[in-house]
Amino acid sequence: MIKVMVVDDSAVIRQVVSSILNATTDIRVIDSAPDPVYALEKMKKDWPDVLVLDIEMPRMDGITFLKQLMNEHPTAVVVLSSLTTQGSATAIEALRAGAVQVLAKSSLGVKQALLDDAASLVSAVRAAARAKVSLLKPKPDTPAIVVRPKLSADVVIAPPVQGAMIQTTERIVLLGASTGGTQALEEVLKKLSRTCPPIAIVQHMPPNFTESFAKRLDQLCDIDVREAKHGDRLLPGLALIAPGGKHLMIKRSGAQYLVDVVEGPLVSRHCPSVDVLFRSGAKFAGRNAIGVIMTGMGDDGAKGLKEMQDAGSKTYAQDEMSCVVFGMPKEAIKLGAADEVLPLSRISSVIGA
Repeated sequence: MIKVMVVDDSAVIRQVVSSILNATTDIRVIDSAPDPVYALEKMKKDWPDVLVLDIEMPRMDGITFLKQLMNEHPTAVVVLSSLTTQGSATAIEALRAGAVQVLAKSSLGVKQALLDDAASLVSAVRAAARAKVSLLKPKPDTPAIVVRPKLSADVVIAPPVQGAMIQTTERIVLLGASTGGTQALEEVLKKLSRTCPPIAIVQHMPPNFTESFAKRLDQLCDIDVREAKHGDRLLPGLALIAPGGKHLMIKRSGAQYLVDVVEGPLVSRHCPSVDVLFRSGAKFAGRNAIGVIMTGMGDDGAKGLKEMQDAGSKTYAQDEMSCVVFGMPKEAIKLGAADEVLPLSRISSVIGA
């Protein structure tokens, strides 16, 4: 049984979240609190497995509490907050501070919105309960997964044609990550030099989060990092991150590689989907690509990585010990899709090699 505490200054939110979670068979809300100070007093008597935490609260804001918690007693946290486009930088800060997932609650009709998307909240709590929170401690300087029928990447991009790709001197790197990926990607990208190959990234995130995430990484890294725009060219020393809510694919124009940013249905329950990115890499890059699947829950990217491998790409999976959630890499390894399994600390070396 997953024990949960809800910390939010709104009594309505505490009640709605509790009712949603208590309606499941494997989750129980053991308590709630209107602010972090009161929550901490209660937690000392019965420590929860997962906290559902607001950001804007009296006496102590959620980010400060989250950092304190992760430094002193690492605990799985799902942040549930009203986040506008302008405020999404706060969501990124929450992820960097150690939150497993960040969900947005609407500022209008919030009760109904929560009820309408109860599956996202339940999935986020379950994912948080499985996470290795010791790997999510705040860094210096310091989603929701919807349970719906799974579609394959066939709905977005056709399967690769055998023998359609000839080798060129242009190289690209495709990275896919989910839960725990915000910190893992930061660790990898910060080690890269401006001479590294072009990089395309799918990190499972909702809309309005990825631009702030990319800007934050751009400030921390030597390489350039930005949210991908349709038609952007993949260039050395540049990492492009798929916008939340849109699929990212690579395509070839002569000897150059560009990206397509497109609307589309959920693939492997996600948009953006790692499978879509990896399948495009198999189809248009083949031997010219490196594919890396990193920490995350579920199996998105496993089949796509196998297609890349079959097309001649070098493929890697993050190892279990360094993953916050060993879901996506595990599924890829089970398929035999990874040429090599590496700790997080070594991924930057194979990308930059």
